Amino acid sequence: MTPQSTQWLLRFERYLGTERRLSVHTLAAYGRDLGALRGWCDRNGIQDWAQLDHQHIRSFAAASHARGLQGRSIQRRLAALRTFFGFLLREGALQRNPALDIRAPKAVRRLPHTLDVDQMSELLAHRPNGPLQIRDLALMELFYSSGLRLAELTGLTLRDLDLKSGQVRVLGKGSKERIAPVGSMAIKALQLWLAARAAMAAPEQQAVFVGRNGAALGPRAVQLRVAALARAAGLPQHLHPHMFRHSFATHLLESSHDLRGVQELLGHANISTTQVYTHLDFQHLAQTYDQAHPRAKRRG
Repeated sequence: MTPQSTQWLLRFERYLGTERRLSVHTLAAYGRDLGALRGWCDRNGIQDWAQLDHQHIRSFAAASHARGLQGRSIQRRLAALRTFFGFLLREGALQRNPALDIRAPKAVRRLPHTLDVDQMSELLAHRPNGPLQIRDLALMELFYSSGLRLAELTGLTLRDLDLKSGQVRVLGKGSKERIAPVGSMAIKALQLWLAARAAMAAPEQQAVFVGRNGAALGPRAVQLRVAALARAAGLPQHLHPHMFRHSFATHLLESSHDLRGVQELLGHANISTTQVYTHLDFQHLAQTYDQAHPRAKRRG
């Protein structure tokens, strides 16, 4: 690619960071996808973005699939390309978007793993021993109570918590702010943690969850603590923080059947993202049917 074409990539990155205010992780994903396209262009003698047409993008998608990329990843890659070419259109560097109307191979829908209600109750039933276990119980209660993402939880500050009103202010993907409810059990656990936290954190430290040294608790530390507590509780599967969010959504949908409400609580921009939990809810109903309907029972 020409130096000018490379400059467009840099300008696009600045646009995503300043105007779109996307996260560092999202910026890195865009960089990988566009880097893959740039490499493909170099191998095929394409020097400028304006040279690309629909057939080129189809060939690029096919080459990605041949290299082992799955349908969902190719969908994400094509979405990144459409956004980039849309930016070039806006800036007058292109006359058309060559990635429009190009579909990736159909992705296999993978249902998220969850804990059932009994497993979650067992995990959260233990009595904490010491300030670190009090902290761990509080963060797990908040995960499950409010359906937070890992980055949302580790980014919480004391100003975000309003335990009197039972609410927490969350900064989600794309720097979108939402208010999430905090249940009574999570409020009690957080009150105990905030009392213990005072002896661990410096007065100027604003992070809700801190480590032994008083510094803000990072995502990796939370992942390790959650996995360790799950093993100690004897859970039969690996537990990661996002499983609390999946369980929150699934259990709420099973009880309320309010898909729009669950979408708002999760902070999903598109309801199609939330609809994966309807498949889990149907699995639950199907199991109930198999166990209870007289014409569905298997003969011994």
